[in-house]
Amino acid sequence: MSAPEKLTIDIYSDVMCPWCLIGYGQLQQALGKLDGEVEAQIRWRPFELNPDMPSEGEEQEAHLKRKYGRSAEEGAAVRGQMKAIAEEAGVSLVYQGDQNPAPPAMMWNTRECHCLLAFALEEAGPQVQTALKLALFKAHFHERRDLSDREVLLEIAAGVGLHKLAAKAALDDPEINARVEAEERQAWEHNISGVPAMIINGKFMVPGAQGPDTYVNVLRRVVEKSRTAA
Repeated sequence: MSAPEKLTIDIYSDVMCPWCLIGYGQLQQALGKLDGEVEAQIRWRPFELNPDMPSEGEEQEAHLKRKYGRSAEEGAAVRGQMKAIAEEAGVSLVYQGDQNPAPPAMMWNTRECHCLLAFALEEAGPQVQTALKLALFKAHFHERRDLSDREVLLEIAAGVGLHKLAAKAALDDPEINARVEAEERQAWEHNISGVPAMIINGKFMVPGAQGPDTYVNVLRRVVEKSRTAA
């Protein structure tokens, strides 16, 4: 059996985006089906869905009504559809905390989340960065924590093995902030206007969350093209 083809998958994503978590779950299912065919290195790239979100955040339902004009009934229907698709993808968008009633679902400013993710990639590599990304998804969707709160972010960073003081310094580092801004501009240069968007080997883009079989087909085509070019 030939060695697996090594692929790099850059995922432009925002922690507030449920489809980004769903897309990751679908990609993982695809990689499971491709066991032995590909070896994927995943890196997370920044995309702020709401860069002007104030520090106090905005209640999710009010935000979606304001941004998309959805009624409460339409919003509930969309959430139900996403929940079902998430379950099929092996992930969850359901609150799993112990507060009763559950705290309100909120939208937060995510600039510092992206700075922290950029630091994690630089400091500890793609695997730790992915662990941080998943921890941020968990904090947002399952625990409904305030991801604009720096202390919350630093606690999450420490939980995946990053040094808390180094992470705090990274959040104050203008170079990391500038790098996040540059990568967001790069997303627009790639004509990315929504997330998730996955770029494979720096060349092939897959927009939106796709079913596992779609990812399988795309990744196999990339492998075939890579081998033909070689």
